Amino acid sequence: MAQVMPNQSAFSDKAKEAVAFDQTKTGVKGLIDAGVDTIPALFVQPPEFLPDPATDAAPGLQVPVISLDGVESGGGRRAEVVEEIREAAGAWGFFQIVNHGVPLSVMNGVLESVRRFNEQPSEVKKEFYSRDVSQRVKDVYVEYVGYTVKVRNMLSELLSEALGLDSDYLARLECMETQRLISHYHPPCPQPELTIGNTSHTDATFLTILLQDSIGGLQVLHQDKWVNVPPMEGAFVINLGDFMQLVTNEKYRSVEHRVLAKKVGPRISMACLLAPSRKNYNKIYGPIKEILSDSNPQLYRDITIPEFYEIYLSKRLYGDVALSHFKL
Repeated sequence: MAQVMPNQSAFSDKAKEAVAFDQTKTGVKGLIDAGVDTIPALFVQPPEFLPDPATDAAPGLQVPVISLDGVESGGGRRAEVVEEIREAAGAWGFFQIVNHGVPLSVMNGVLESVRRFNEQPSEVKKEFYSRDVSQRVKDVYVEYVGYTVKVRNMLSELLSEALGLDSDYLARLECMETQRLISHYHPPCPQPELTIGNTSHTDATFLTILLQDSIGGLQVLHQDKWVNVPPMEGAFVINLGDFMQLVTNEKYRSVEHRVLAKKVGPRISMACLLAPSRKNYNKIYGPIKEILSDSNPQLYRDITIPEFYEIYLSKRLYGDVALSHFKL
């Protein structure tokens, strides 16, 4: 369940409720374990934020699925994949990849570790209730992180080539040096019609590699319709972030996505967020000069990473609204 984004008049009360809830150190899972059959007011969303199945449906639309099988051999097969990547990144900002080389056992093992941790007794989990990742949890993900680095490197090459650039171009920009893993455990919701698992947003980062279980609920906004991203065994969901949209001068798009609340569950996912490292915080970034032309003029001014994130952190903006602050 996602917390409500309150208006100013209600901000103080909501903030107090959020602090009180956080101090329980049991999370939403604690509510379910306590047997609640109605969700707290803190999580009830305004009607305008709630899904409307009657108008949201997008029959016939499907997020692209791209097989990376044979891509490392080069030649015609690689050219086919590059073209698929170009179309998906430009039209959708989202796609799924299969045959990427990460063993299914490793993927399932990461999701199972998230499940096991969250389904421990509350008193055990309270020991680790913070934004810092414990060493015990880090050890579980070492092998998985190694594989996501390989996936990142392959995507970096393909996305570079899809822009008509050398395969190592995006790697040399150093936009994906930081990897941040975020796990989500969404218990079954007793009143999914009143809330949402994760409200509509874009990612501020460069690129996200998402692993989701079989429950579903992820949706992406395409042509003003919400399109389901169906779970596929052995697949990663790839979505491009706002920083990617800026650097590629809107050749690639960052699009809104959300997660629906469901009565079934838990829904478990692991997101790997890729962004520039702190060592490059003073580096100047802007639209790639090699792809600019009279027909593709520069849309955004050059910026630094702190300047970029300041808009998101201080103004709590995202997507095109946030990026508009950097428009020329």
